[in-house]
Amino acid sequence: MRTVFYFFLAAVLCLHYSHTQAQQPSKIARIGYVSGTGTATNQGPYVESLRQGLRELEHIEGKTYVIEYRGAEGEIDRVPGLVEELVQLKVDILVAPVPGAIRAAKQTTQTIPIVMVSGIDPVKSGWVQSLANPGGNLTGISTLQQDLNAKRLELLTEVVPRLSRVGILLDLSGTSNNSAVMNLKEYESAAKLLNLTIQPLEVHGPKPDLEPIFKTASKLRLGGLVTITNANLFVQQKRLVELAIKNKLPTMFFGSTWVDSGGLMSYSTDELGAFRRAATFVDKILKGAKPAALPIEQTTKFEFVINLRTAKQIGLEIPQSVLFRADRVIK
Repeated sequence: MRTVFYFFLAAVLCLHYSHTQAQQPSKIARIGYVSGTGTATNQGPYVESLRQGLRELEHIEGKTYVIEYRGAEGEIDRVPGLVEELVQLKVDILVAPVPGAIRAAKQTTQTIPIVMVSGIDPVKSGWVQSLANPGGNLTGISTLQQDLNAKRLELLTEVVPRLSRVGILLDLSGTSNNSAVMNLKEYESAAKLLNLTIQPLEVHGPKPDLEPIFKTASKLRLGGLVTITNANLFVQQKRLVELAIKNKLPTMFFGSTWVDSGGLMSYSTDELGAFRRAATFVDKILKGAKPAALPIEQTTKFEFVINLRTAKQIGLEIPQSVLFRADRVIK
C-alpha cells in the first residue's frame, strides 16, 4: 500500500508541475530594429514587411516577439548611438537595414546575431568571410542595388524622347560617400554605352536644400533625374518628387516607395519582399540557428514600377512597349 501511495503522490506532483509549466508564458524575443529614416510613430513600410514575414511564420507580436524600434529620423549620424542603445538592452537579434547600422553593430557586438538587408556587398565591405559561410554574427539579405544602374538608365532612354543628358542626385556626406561615389561610377560607365552625358548634382548632409538642384537641372537642360538613395534623401522623398513634377522632370529611383510617393519610375529588387524574406533569418535564429551557418542570400526578383499619373502631370507619354514590361503601374 505504501508503494502505491508514493506512486500516486509522484503522479499528482508531475501533473501539477506540467500544468504549472503550461501556464508559464514562453520567453518573448526582443528584436532590435534600427532605421535611418523612421520615427516612433512612422516606422515605414520596411519594418511592416518584416512583421508580415514573421506573421507568415506564425510569430505573434506581443506574444512571441516584440520589436524594439529605433529610428534616426534622417539624421544618419545618430545610427551608431541607436545601435549601442539596443546592444545595451541585450536584444536577442539586431535587424540592420542601413550600412551605418550594420557597421556599428559589427563594431559593437560579436555575440548578438545581426540580420542585414542591404545593397552593400558584405564581402567587399569586410563584414563577412563569404556569402556561403559568413563566419561571424552577421547574415541576411544582400540586394546589390548598384548592379541595376545600367538598366535604370536604359529604361529612361526608352521613356524620354531624345534623351541626352541625365542628372544624378547624390549625397556626399558622412558614411554615405563611398556608396554614392561607387554608384556614380556605375552610372558614368553605363552612360558611355548609351551615348548619354551624366551630370552629378551633389547635396551634403541632412535636410538638403533641393530647390537649387532643380534650378541647375533646368539651366543645364537635363532630360531626366536619377536619385542615388540614402537616408538623408529618403526622408526628403515627398519634397523631391513634388519638385520633379513641378519642373516636369522625369525621374528614376532605387525603390518602389518613391513611385508610390509620386516619382515617375523605379527599377530595383523587390525591397518589401526582401524584408519579408529577412523574417526567415530571424525565425531560424530564434529557433537556435547560428548566423555563421546561415548563408547570406542575394535577391533575384526585380521590380519595375511606373506612376502613370505622374507621367500625365509632366506631359510624358509612356510607350506601350514599356508599360507591358512593368510589374506594377499606378494609374
